[in-house]
Amino acid sequence: MTIAPPALSVFETLESEVRSYCRSWPAVFDRAQGSRLYDEDGHAYLDFFSGAGALNYGHNSPVLKRALIDYIERDGITHGLDMGTTAKRAFLETFQNVILRPRDLPYKVMFPGPTGTNAVEAALKLARKVKGRESIVSFTNAFHGMSLGSLAVTGNAFKRAGAGIPLVHGTPMPFDNYLDGQTPDFLWFERLLDDQGSGLNKPAAVIVETVQGEGGINVARPEWLRALSELCERQDMLLIVDDIQMGCGRTGAFFSFEESGITPDIVTLSKSIGGYGMPMSLCLFRPELDVWEPGEHNGTFRGNNPAFVTAAAALEAYWADGQTEKQTLARGEQVEAALRAICLEHAQLGASYRGRGLVWGMEFEDPEQATKVCRRAFEHGLLLETSGPRSEVVKLLPALTTTPEELDEGLRILARSVRETA
Repeated sequence: MTIAPPALSVFETLESEVRSYCRSWPAVFDRAQGSRLYDEDGHAYLDFFSGAGALNYGHNSPVLKRALIDYIERDGITHGLDMGTTAKRAFLETFQNVILRPRDLPYKVMFPGPTGTNAVEAALKLARKVKGRESIVSFTNAFHGMSLGSLAVTGNAFKRAGAGIPLVHGTPMPFDNYLDGQTPDFLWFERLLDDQGSGLNKPAAVIVETVQGEGGINVARPEWLRALSELCERQDMLLIVDDIQMGCGRTGAFFSFEESGITPDIVTLSKSIGGYGMPMSLCLFRPELDVWEPGEHNGTFRGNNPAFVTAAAALEAYWADGQTEKQTLARGEQVEAALRAICLEHAQLGASYRGRGLVWGMEFEDPEQATKVCRRAFEHGLLLETSGPRSEVVKLLPALTTTPEELDEGLRILARSVRETA
């Protein structure tokens, strides 16, 4: 399929130069259903991007759409701040019964605002308030958001530079396998904590992604996460797991940390928690950490009631019977087998792959290769993005509802795109 880029338009003449995804995918999209998007000229695209993880259940899921339409048609509350509403109550009860209680998770729920970075900012603020300390430890190649607090614990130099001011009160430590196994896990970190002359201020908390999505699909081992949890407990630091992109089933289980058996002190969720792509985020924390004064942290759009409706519907439809996790793991095996074959075929490119569930990355020795592959895949009707500090990783993020046939189709396009750009 040959795609002609759209003519110079209001996007170029009026919209800011900050836009990015539209430069990789020069099309004007009009509608979407399931794992397919369609541009205004009727061309179909298979979506292995899923709204950067905000569309785990695909585009316009009929079940979620029906719930949303019914709610709007009966004039349900749209904007509610933190007022009590029937939609919020239904979501909280469903979240408790379907997600928290079966996993024996004791969390209180906070609605900090509509975006992931809102949830991270709330988590950092709460950790500092509880511990009375400023410093937060993050990890190399982490990504936690674009507002200043979240950016201070983000690793990417390009994104950090956009702040325009010093980003303080954050200290990076090596992520799992950052040093290629040359030193024991957390040797440097704990030595600094124990040494009164190290210059490291006692941290209030550690924030971590179990799989670094924007950082290049770097997967933390369960034993590494358990050791981190134990370190935090020993050193009186709170453990924050940022599950904004990897939660809501992306790695198989609803929470990405379940495999490791840890229980973080604070968890952030966003993206697919709204189910339908509706803006929504949560900050979850142990009850004893709920030291907020009423109104001490707020936000105009922290009560997106249509998102509560689709979120509750998604939990009922996809998480009540345990089948989504099994299906995701099976689909992940399908992706892994295809990536293994591609890497074997193109050993001369130094290609390698890694991932969990339905988040996978394929890395090349030549960083430009990943961009070339994604560009060619778009020409063949497949949406893929790159990740990693040098955009050296092709990132696969298909919807959890993608069929085996659609996965096979997309993986064949990926293999063809690698072959044609090798």
